[in-house]
Amino acid sequence: MFNKIMKRGHRKVSKSDGADYGYAPTSGGGGRSSGSVSTSNVVVNHASRGGAPAHSGQPASTIAAASALPPPSGTIENLPLFRDVPVTERQNLFLRKLQNCCFQFDFSDTLKMVREKEIKRQTLAELVDYVQSGSGKITENNQEEMVRMISVNIFRCLPPASHENTGSENVEADEEEPYLDPSWPHLQLVYELLLRYVVSSDTDTKIAKRYIDHSFVLKLLDLFDSEDPREREYLKTILHRIYGKFMVHRPFIRKAINNIFYLFIYETERHSGIGELLEILGSIINGFALPMKEEHKLFLVRALIPLHKPKPIALYHQQLSYCIVQFAEKDYKLADTVIRGLLKYWPVTNCQKEVIFLGELEEVLEATQAAEFQRCMVPLFRQIAHCLNSSHFQVAERALFLWNNEHIVSLIAQNRNVILPIIFGALEKNIQSHWNQAVHGLTVNVRKMFLEMDVELFEECQRQFAEKEARARELEEQRELTWQKLAAAAQGG
Repeated sequence: MFNKIMKRGHRKVSKSDGADYGYAPTSGGGGRSSGSVSTSNVVVNHASRGGAPAHSGQPASTIAAASALPPPSGTIENLPLFRDVPVTERQNLFLRKLQNCCFQFDFSDTLKMVREKEIKRQTLAELVDYVQSGSGKITENNQEEMVRMISVNIFRCLPPASHENTGSENVEADEEEPYLDPSWPHLQLVYELLLRYVVSSDTDTKIAKRYIDHSFVLKLLDLFDSEDPREREYLKTILHRIYGKFMVHRPFIRKAINNIFYLFIYETERHSGIGELLEILGSIINGFALPMKEEHKLFLVRALIPLHKPKPIALYHQQLSYCIVQFAEKDYKLADTVIRGLLKYWPVTNCQKEVIFLGELEEVLEATQAAEFQRCMVPLFRQIAHCLNSSHFQVAERALFLWNNEHIVSLIAQNRNVILPIIFGALEKNIQSHWNQAVHGLTVNVRKMFLEMDVELFEECQRQFAEKEARARELEEQRELTWQKLAAAAQGG
């Protein structure tokens, strides 16, 4: 049986709704459930319109809804094409097609209601073509009904995540098959219709923002947790377009994305759409005006830098690194903040994560100027010295690759008096005892580079290292002698 068409919910919008920048899970979208799916709770905020009779006591949208009743349950009309009806009748036909598309189908059974599914698919394709062609301006009532139909179709309970089905906690992303929603033939067209509506030059934002409101945006953001990569790609494009077109929503969207990040970092460490959200933010950060607002700097410190903490960073690191580097390039004074943030979350036992951090560090250092470099170089090169001596050859090798970057080498050369004494011991230990031949060869090259930079400084560091080693040997000998005396006293006693 078909699901019944939901009836529109009506509520008056309080002023606090428009100003509320907090985030709360919505009943209609983004949640995961293994039970049945219901669309009865999907409500789109509909603003009241003028033109209603003064004595009716009802907003115009309520009266319009009365004339927009769905077809009888269990039936779906095979309506004529737009080109087959007079221009004057096309808006009414558009409305009837929207009502047809509110029907929901069970896609778990491919042999069930094949004809009706195909009618809906063709109807959705016609609606997309109609909106894209701009052959007729869509009335306000039809815009409202279109957003309602879109909401009915896309705002749904997402299926359980793969780890919830299998119980597996740490499945490699490359080994896991992506989930593909069986209803995608319809969903794709619904998303395409929404995208065409948002980008259309005929869409008046003053009217459209009544329907594409904060509630709609929040439910759209909830859907980013979908495991279907095709759906997340559409959501990314649509949200980016909404951010660009609806300036009134921009602070709210940034705040809502922040809250998704906080939930991911500090509670769940599971979310399918972090990479896509970061892609959107990369474009947004690129458009930040200078001098940068304090709000944006706080976003860097409180959300972006802590995103280095979760274990699945490899899934979204490329997009995260782009956002971080954008900040460093936009405002060079933030380079010190970024580098200290990386050091704060530097992995202790995860070697693959260390390699990722070293790659990002190189990109940030390329955008770092001398003054900012000097503020953080001591803790930075202490960490790099640890990486140079890592028994994992990829970590040591990636740290040594920093000396292949001309800008970084110039920064090191300007501050060699501070840096060489910090890392000299690590270089010598690699030459003496590192097991990997490639790391040994790269270390020799870096050592030679320092020798050519400043012979006197190099020889002084060499002398201090030799003295330190001699003292260490002497202490070891004294310790051994003490233990021998204790052993002899124990035997004699």
